[in-house]
This record gives sequence, C-alpha cells and structure tokens, in this order.
Amino acid sequence: MSVFTAVHENTPPPVPAQAGVPEAPVYFAEGMNGNQLLGVIFRVCKELGVSDIQMRANRPVYIHTNKGMEKLEHLGILTAAHMDEVLKELIRNRESASHGFGEESDLDARVEDKIDAAVREFSQTKVSDFSCDGIPMGPNGEKSGRLRIQGHLSASGLGVTCRILNDYIPELETLGIDPDTTMVLRQSVQKRAGLCLVTGPTGSGKSTTLASLIDWLRRSRPKHIVTVEDPIEYQYPDDMVDPEFPGRRMPSPSIVTQQEVGRDVHSYRQGLKDVLRKAPHVILLGEIRDREAMETCMEAAQTGHLVLSTLHTTGAVKTIGRILEMYPKENHASVLSRLSEILIFIHSQGLLNGVQRRVLTYEFLQNSDDSVSSAIANYDGGARSLEDVIRRAGNIEWDSNLRRLFNQGLITEDTFENARMNRDDSDIV
Repeated sequence: MSVFTAVHENTPPPVPAQAGVPEAPVYFAEGMNGNQLLGVIFRVCKELGVSDIQMRANRPVYIHTNKGMEKLEHLGILTAAHMDEVLKELIRNRESASHGFGEESDLDARVEDKIDAAVREFSQTKVSDFSCDGIPMGPNGEKSGRLRIQGHLSASGLGVTCRILNDYIPELETLGIDPDTTMVLRQSVQKRAGLCLVTGPTGSGKSTTLASLIDWLRRSRPKHIVTVEDPIEYQYPDDMVDPEFPGRRMPSPSIVTQQEVGRDVHSYRQGLKDVLRKAPHVILLGEIRDREAMETCMEAAQTGHLVLSTLHTTGAVKTIGRILEMYPKENHASVLSRLSEILIFIHSQGLLNGVQRRVLTYEFLQNSDDSVSSAIANYDGGARSLEDVIRRAGNIEWDSNLRRLFNQGLITEDTFENARMNRDDSDIV
C-alpha cells in the first residue's frame, strides 16, 4: 500500500502501435507501471539529448536544457499514482545493483522487502538519495544510462529529481579544461599525499571532473583507490584498453574499492571512520559536509594519503572561507596552517548556458610555491593576498576565464556579467 494519496486523472491514450511492431506508448496513461512510465520519459530525453529531469505529482515532466527549464507537455500529466510507481521502480532497480550479502531469501523476495522498507523510511525522512541501474526504454531492450535519484516531497506531493549518468567516463580534455590545467591536475593526483578539492554548486560537473581524474589515475598507476560516495555516480571497470593492442583489454594497474552510503556502509560517518583501515593510497570522499568530514580529509592527507573531495563553493577564496566556517574562531590559525601544508589545488568550476551549449568555466589555484602557502596561512587576516596569488602565472582566475569564454563567443555578455565574481573590476584583462 502506498504512503501517498493517489489521485487518478484522465490522460491521453497511447498512440496505436504500427502493424508488426510491439506497442511503445508515447503518452502517460492510467495504469502504467513505473517501468513503462520511465521508459517513455527516457526515450524522449535520449532523442533530445538531455540528462536532468524533474518529475512531480500532478504536473508534466520538466527537463533541463540550454534554454533553462522546458516542459514535456505532450507526454501528459504524471498523476500521484504514477509517481508512486516511478519511485518504487527506481528503488527496485537500486536493489538490483546491490550484492545482497548475508541474505538467505530469494532475490524477488529481497527486492519487495527492500521496496517496502525504503518506502517506510521515505515516509519518515521525506527524502531519499541513491543511484541505480539503467531503465529499459522500449521493446528493443535498449536501456538508459545509470541514474542518480533524489525522491522528495513538496507542495504538489511526491517529486523525483533524476540525472541520467553517462555509461562512460569522459577524458579531461573533453570537459572544457585547458591543456595546461589538465596536465597540472594529472600531475597533482600522482603525488604521494595531500588534499585536492574540486568545488562548485550543484550541477556544475564536479563529480564528472573527479571521475575523469580517478579513471585516468587507475589506468596509469598501481594504486589502491577507495571511494565513499552518496550515491555512487560513476563505476570504474577493472580493466582498460591495452595501449599496445587497441583491440584488446587488459587489467588496470589500480584497484578501486567503491562504497555507497546506505548500500555498502551504514552511514557517511561510518564510511569516513573506516576508510583508513582499508590501506588506501588514494581516498575519494564524495563531499565534505561538516567538520568531521573535513578533519578526516586533513588527517588522511597529513598521514600520507592523497585525498580528493568536493565542496559546494564557488572560487578558491570562498572555499577557504567555507572551511573556516566549520571551526570555531580560535582554531582558524591552526586550520589555515595545516591547509597551507597539505593543500595541493582548488579547482572551482561552474556550468553556464552558452551560445550553443553549456560551457564549463573554472578557477584554479595551485599550492605550488611559498607565496601561495603564505597567502593561505594568513587568509584569516584578509583575503586580498590570496586573490593576488590567484592572478599569477600557473593559476586561473574565475573572471579572467569568463572573459576568455566571452571573447571566444562561447557565452553572451549577459551570461558574462551575471557570472562575474568581482563586481568592483570595471574591466578584466
């Protein structure tokens, strides 16, 4: 029995199937199950080339495009009953990716038990974040990519925010990061120890940048890489293309241990606590959420591990400020001293609506000389010295990079002005 109120509405009937071709509905219809509903949505999204989807009870589906939010009104309205089915199907697919360790019952029984437990938990917490396998998109057996899901409640009822993930991990060169920065990023993740931060708002591509770095590293160096993610977005294979024989595959030199909160570890806190016991060379923590996570990152970096993680901040200066906000004022000097020693880089990025497509912009601060270390250590006395070192060779300032994108015709003047960080500068060289 659903925990939500299901209100059935009249919806357009499916378009009749062509002779000899299995029926593939292109409208939402009463009585559709979650698999059918999602199949309709994902087929349309594949045709449109979009990956971010908003589903709400008693509303049409919305998608994120270069123009902003657009409605798929021709599909009809997702009723409350439809949304119940959608969430249950996504939870069912989440279970299929789990190992089921220690379970004696058959898979079907475990799936139904997990769905019931997840629905009960959702009715209490009002939110659920997870990833799951792709969903079939029609009678030909084609599937969507893996999915990152958030289920939540709002004024309209049940809602689901969905991102379709790429089945492949892109190379850094394809993301919009210039060759010099790409080279420095790759050199940085080969270091024995230190802290690497990729920052930016939600939807800025942080996870993709980190995945590109980790994927390159696992193919290039013999490391034990441990990740704690909530949820896992990209899965790293155990093998790779043989560089000497392009048609063949070979085992990758690194081993990657990926753990998902709620599936492989009970909580994010447990994952943080246990990560050092796995003898890792490289640690990826999906997000620094609080002081405890920040302490784990810094302690691991100080004890000989390379640590990569993310923060929801824009710009290197604001990132340092956000870290300090996690600590009482009397600890700021010691925190900055530790950061000046262990920080390798801050790569802060954002995705902008470009003239033809979304465009990546970023700021890059490399802690590569005494002037940068000194500016970090003395940040609490004022941010000006840190802003100055970002403008020097080897670093890339946010506004300067925006100017480059504008001069290349990739973004409009309005986009440039709205995305600028330093409003006091009348012109940026």
